[in-house]
Amino acid sequence: MVHWPEQAIDGLAQSVVSHALDRLSDPDPELGISVDATDIADMAGNSISPEGIGGDEAFRLFAEVIEPSCLAVDHPRFFSFIPAAPTRSSLLADLLLSSTRIYGGSWMEGAGAVYVENQVLRWIADLCGLPEAAGGVFVPGGTNGNLSSMIAARYAWRQRGAGRHDAVRGVIISSDSVHASVPQAARAMDCEMVCVPGDDAGRLCRETLQRVLRALGNDRDRVFAVVATAGTTNAGVIDDLDAAADAADDLGCWLHVDGAYGLAAVCSEQSRGLFAGVERADSLIVDPHKWLFGPFDSCALLYRDPAIARAAHTQRADYLEVLQSTDDQGTPGWNPSDYAHHLSRRPRGLPLWFSLASHGTTAYAEAIETTLAVAREGAELIRSASHLELLLEPDLTVLVFRRRGWTHANYVSWAREVMEEGTAVVLPTQWKGETALRMCIVNPDTTIGDIKVVVDRLL
Repeated sequence: MVHWPEQAIDGLAQSVVSHALDRLSDPDPELGISVDATDIADMAGNSISPEGIGGDEAFRLFAEVIEPSCLAVDHPRFFSFIPAAPTRSSLLADLLLSSTRIYGGSWMEGAGAVYVENQVLRWIADLCGLPEAAGGVFVPGGTNGNLSSMIAARYAWRQRGAGRHDAVRGVIISSDSVHASVPQAARAMDCEMVCVPGDDAGRLCRETLQRVLRALGNDRDRVFAVVATAGTTNAGVIDDLDAAADAADDLGCWLHVDGAYGLAAVCSEQSRGLFAGVERADSLIVDPHKWLFGPFDSCALLYRDPAIARAAHTQRADYLEVLQSTDDQGTPGWNPSDYAHHLSRRPRGLPLWFSLASHGTTAYAEAIETTLAVAREGAELIRSASHLELLLEPDLTVLVFRRRGWTHANYVSWAREVMEEGTAVVLPTQWKGETALRMCIVNPDTTIGDIKVVVDRLL
């Protein structure tokens, strides 16, 4: 029987919940290890069979094999990629969300969840200075958010063209430091990318952008979106958002701000000025699973005019038309499935709502400011270390630096060694064609002592 009766689930449920609570309450989780395919096959074996292995054995495999062979991205010394540091309250909400089986695709089926998700979206919109009419949806991640925004941008461009652009291959303009998901979206949509060379820090700046625009000639009419980045993934720098907005105004096209990592810093009054121009965006994204302390996977996608996104994304089918009907007050229900490239969806914004409601926005601002302060201290520590070279001053919480005298092979072997010994996850990156190290700090539990461990380990 696939759906176990109540008496058969009790023991397994106790084991699962107990394990989850133990992990939630662990003040010093193991960093974990990265296991190669042969080793994991030897440990896990073939667990799929006609008879099944039973819930107890499946749980044992999870607890003894699967979880220990995954890296803990919420560890204070997990510095690679963009880490995660979900609050315990958001993780509890994630457990609740799964067990209560809430569907978040439509207002009719998930009104309560959609209502609180929209409260969170309103909070983000207000921090970014978007108008009262702004709205959007939580999607699985920044890749989906960027694709969905580009679909809406092209739709708006073609609508304005009144047929003139219907058979035209559109163009997206961005910096050459844009996240990989934007070129991927262009490929998926069969669009072209025009990448603007960044400044010495990889930042999109006004002068170079204007030079590229002047060189477009007749192709200016093909541009349907300018994409600016509020916190590049590799270096954490913020594009000149006002310059990008001016370019979009000049072209008469859409401005999208990819703030998947960095835009979370608008929570802090001391950092909000770094994002001047974001209030002019037609769409923006920020990922709660990065620096807003939510669990995987979640991206807040906001539109200045949600009606455009709704027109671009609403799926039409006989069985779905009931969802487009009006409520008793004569206004359409807010169906999240209408605002991105998706249909079925988990209400991914609910864990963030639970955490915000539990702790308050002041606590969020303080947590962001804590990580910013640690990053500044870390930059100073690296700058003062004779064996290291800080390669750029951080805008946010990404530190890019070099070990003097090292080759690419040195970086690779060192990174593997410190990860395997459980010290830290610090992986090499490329900076201006050379290998360097990169650390990203988003965890309020990370201290300057954690960064000093890495600095000392590089001696």
